[in-house]
Amino acid sequence: MERGTVTVDGDLLGYRRAGDRLHELREREVLRQRTKIGFVFQSFNLFPHLTVRQNLSEAPRSAQRRPRAEVDVVVARLLDRVGLADKADAYPHTLSGGQQQRVAIARALALEPKVVLFDEPTSALDPELVGEVLEVMKDLAVSGTTMIVVTHEIGFAREVADTVVFMDAGRIVEQGPPSQVLDAPEHERTRAFISKVL
Repeated sequence: MERGTVTVDGDLLGYRRAGDRLHELREREVLRQRTKIGFVFQSFNLFPHLTVRQNLSEAPRSAQRRPRAEVDVVVARLLDRVGLADKADAYPHTLSGGQQQRVAIARALALEPKVVLFDEPTSALDPELVGEVLEVMKDLAVSGTTMIVVTHEIGFAREVADTVVFMDAGRIVEQGPPSQVLDAPEHERTRAFISKVL
């Protein structure tokens, strides 16, 4: 299948439906919709010239036009949640990779999104730093945050995911609960992958 629609919290993204027709939204409406989606990049993508606090404050203040006092409270809470309350005035280059990724997660959450997308969030980290990022993500899952995670961390997927989708060459090969896809895969391609990474 090469077509379809995406909805977040019941809202069709990029379009509005009028009867049986779709009408493309204006750029301003699309930008507003994007504030409902957090994104955590593989390589952090923090603004190097801004402090940790400023990195977290930028989008809620500029994209959502929220008051500074409200955003300051949210930022303090998020930094505490990811274990970096003491790094609020630090610049990204002074942080470890794991700390930078935890800042990136907090930054995505600062918009109070309906869903957070993670693109290989641990792939740019040294192995000893992977655990600290996965712990924050596990905490998000336990708290009910909706996440879509692209990962090769099979143990993490087994422990945290409600649904696992195995893809190959851009196509869905197999999907279902972790116990099915990871522990008893039906497709040969899934079995071959699992046997190599475990």
